[in-house]
Order: sequence, then C-alpha cells, then structure tokens
Amino acid sequence: MAGFFSRLFGSSRPEPPVRDLDPYEAAAALLVEAALVDGVYANLESDMIAEILVTSFAMSADRADEVLQHGELLAEEATDTHALTRHVKTLPQAERAGIIEGLYRVSFADGEACKYEESFVRHVASLLHIDDVTRAHAKKRAELNAP
Repeated sequence: MAGFFSRLFGSSRPEPPVRDLDPYEAAAALLVEAALVDGVYANLESDMIAEILVTSFAMSADRADEVLQHGELLAEEATDTHALTRHVKTLPQAERAGIIEGLYRVSFADGEACKYEESFVRHVASLLHIDDVTRAHAKKRAELNAP
C-alpha cells in the first residue's frame, strides 16, 4: 500500500538508514542535551561533560574532547532522545547509571537544577532502563559532588 501512495504522490524517497553511533558519543549528546534544557550551553557545562567522560569512562582527555565534539554535533542534529538512548543502551548497566549521574552533575553545574532538567533526567533514565532507586542514588552522588 505504501508503494501505491508513493507512486500517487511522487514521494519515492527511501527511508534514511539507521545510523550506527558510538554509544559514548550518543551519551555525550545526551549530556549536551541536559545542558541545553535551560536554554544555555555554557563553558562550565562543556567542561563538566568532558570531565564526566574522563572520569566515568576512563577516557584520555584528548579522546573525551573528540567524543564531546561529536556529541555536540549529534545533539544539534537529534530529533528525539530515543534515537540517542537506543545506542547508549548497549553499554553495561553500571555505565548507564554513570550517565544518569553525569546528567545530574551537568544539571547542577550552574548552581541548581530546574524542574525541566529533572524531568529530562527521569525520562532518559526510564529509556535506559535505570530504576528509580539507582537513579536516586545517582542524583545523591551528583549532589554531593555539585559545585
């Protein structure tokens, strides 16, 4: 039936292929999106994301900068959070929980989280299959390390 409508309306464009993304670059994009929830992406937040990549995933500083740059581009292109979390879900549970902690750290980087940032983190946690108890522990750890 779809072929009929394609011929009828002249739209025979194939669907774009699903891109295979590096799960760490997708995670960096989620961290960038968390920083953008309040409408501002400050150097403080990008520095925090680079630090999270180094400490949570044992990346070198150079690798973290490269992953962050790709993550920024992905966040700019992203149409929905689900497209990114699909790739991040390939990471082990402990690393996904670390990403949730990182999301909270980014949201606290400017002093305090707003309700929209909290909502974003909850949404991402559910998409990454992180339960509420694990998420709450990640939030508490992030609060203890907040500036």
